[in-house]
Amino acid sequence: MTAQPENHIIEDGWVRRVVLTPPALSDNTSDADRLVEGLKKEFETDRVTIDLLLLKKLPFLLREWGYRAGCVVLKDGRGWQVVGLFPWEDPKTPLGVAIDLGTSRVVIRLVNLLSGDVLGEQAFDNPQISIGPDILARVHFSEETQGLDELNRLIIDDLNQNIEKLSNSCGKNPENIYLVSLAGNTTMTHLFMGLDPRWIIREPYIPVINRPGMLRASDLGVAVNPSGRIYIHPNIGSYFGGDLMAGILYSGMHNREETAILVDVGTNAEVVLGNRNWLVACAGAAGPALEGGVTRMGMLAGPGVIDKVAIHPGEGTFELHTIGNAQPKGICGSGLIDLAAHLFLSGMLDIRGKFDPNVCGARLKQTADMPFLVVVPAGQSATGKDLFVSQADIDSLIRSKAAMYTILETITASVGMLPADLSTFFVAGTFGSFIDPASAISIGMLPDLDWDAFKVLGNSSLEGAAQLLTRPGNLDEIDCIRDRITYLELNVNQEFMNRFSAAKFLPHTDPSLFPSVAVSRNNNLSNP
Repeated sequence: MTAQPENHIIEDGWVRRVVLTPPALSDNTSDADRLVEGLKKEFETDRVTIDLLLLKKLPFLLREWGYRAGCVVLKDGRGWQVVGLFPWEDPKTPLGVAIDLGTSRVVIRLVNLLSGDVLGEQAFDNPQISIGPDILARVHFSEETQGLDELNRLIIDDLNQNIEKLSNSCGKNPENIYLVSLAGNTTMTHLFMGLDPRWIIREPYIPVINRPGMLRASDLGVAVNPSGRIYIHPNIGSYFGGDLMAGILYSGMHNREETAILVDVGTNAEVVLGNRNWLVACAGAAGPALEGGVTRMGMLAGPGVIDKVAIHPGEGTFELHTIGNAQPKGICGSGLIDLAAHLFLSGMLDIRGKFDPNVCGARLKQTADMPFLVVVPAGQSATGKDLFVSQADIDSLIRSKAAMYTILETITASVGMLPADLSTFFVAGTFGSFIDPASAISIGMLPDLDWDAFKVLGNSSLEGAAQLLTRPGNLDEIDCIRDRITYLELNVNQEFMNRFSAAKFLPHTDPSLFPSVAVSRNNNLSNP
C-alpha cells in the first residue's frame, strides 16, 4: 500500500471532523442529539447512534474540547454508530487492524484510520496447530468437553498478545484501535467467534452463520478500544470463506469487463470465476498436497526447506534452493511441484507418474513396499538422513494436481468456457507467491496459458481485509460480491469424476491441452 503524506486524510473514510455549536439557554439540545445531527448532515443519513460506553463520557469530552472533535463512525447495517471520539489535534491517531486468520498462519496489519498509512505488520503461527494441524482435527476436538472453549481461547489470547506487541512496536496503544477487519475461512471464523463448527463438516454442511457482520470487539474478548468493532467477512457456506471474499475485493475481478479466475490454495482449493456481470465459485480438496503435506519430507515453508528444484537432463544432477540457503531438511509445496515437474520433464517420471528405473539410476531405491527416489543424500541433509520422495508421495501429488485442474475445468465448463480461454489468472496466498507457473503447468495442475496471464496477488485475504479499513463503501461492495456469487457444488457434479480420471496423468491424457509441456519434454529427452 502506498504511504500517504502525514497530513493526508482519507475523504469519506471512517473518521470525520465535527464542529458543533455549543449549547446555550436559547438552545437546549442534548449533547448526544447535537452530535448526531451534525453527523447526519455529514453522512446524509437519518440513522446515527452513539455507543453507550462513549455516551457516558460524551458531555465531559465535548466540553473539554470546545465542541470540536474527531469522530470514528462505523457503518452498522443501514445506519452509522459513533464508537470513538478524540480531540482533532490529538496525536493519538485512531487505528484499525486487518487480520488474515489462516489455518496455519495468522497475519495482522496496523493501519492509520485517518490516512490509510500502514504502520506495521506481524505474522505468527496459528496456536490451534497444537490441537491439530488441519480443520478436521480441530472440529473434532471442538466436540469434546471444553474443546470449543479451548480452541477459542487459544486464538483470542494469541491475537491479543500480537496486537499489543505490534501496536507497541509502532509507538501506539491498542486502546486506540476502533475497527478490526477479519477474514478467514468459515471454520476459522466460527472458532474465532466461539460458534460450534460441527455441522460444517457433516452433510448437508451447514454453518451457524454466513454473515457475522459488525460485532462489538469486547463481546469476542478482543482487547482493543472497549467501543471498538470487528467486521468479519462473510462466507458462502462451509467451504468458501471470508478470506476469498476479501480476495475477490482486492483483485477487483468483480469490476472487470473480461472474465478472470482467482485461485487460492490452502486447506482447500477455492476458485472463483467471473467478471462485473456474474461470479461463479467452487471449492475442493486439493490443498494439503500442494502445501507439501503428502510426503514424509514435506513441511511448511521455513529455513532449510527446499522451495525450488531443477534437474539437469542427461546428467541427473539436482539443483536445490532452500529458504535461507540453509542445509536442506524438508520440502514445501512449491518445491514439491518443482520436483515433480522436473522429474517428469527429465523422463524420471513417465506419463502415469511412475518412476522410470532406467532414467532414475542409482537415486532410485526399493523397499519391500514401493520405490522411492533420493532427493538429498544423508550426507548433505540437515537431518543426517536421506530426504526422499516415494511413489506413494508422487501418487498423492498427482491426485491433488488432478483435483486442482479438474476444479478449474469444471468451473469454466459451467459457463461454456475452457481453461485455455482465460486471459487473466489470479493466484493468491502462499501458493500464488511461491509457485513457479511453468512447473505447475508441466504437471498439469494449471492450464497451459502464457505466463503473462498469471497475476500473483500475494496475501489477498489480508489485502482485502485492509481495504475495508480505508473505505466504508467496501462494506456494501462486499455484500454485492457475495450476493452475485453462484456456488457450484462439486460433490454432486457428475462430470467432475470423469474429468478427474483424465487428469490423473502427466500432464493429462489429452496432450493437446498442454502443447508447451510436450515441446519441453521432447526437447529434454531428445537432447540429453
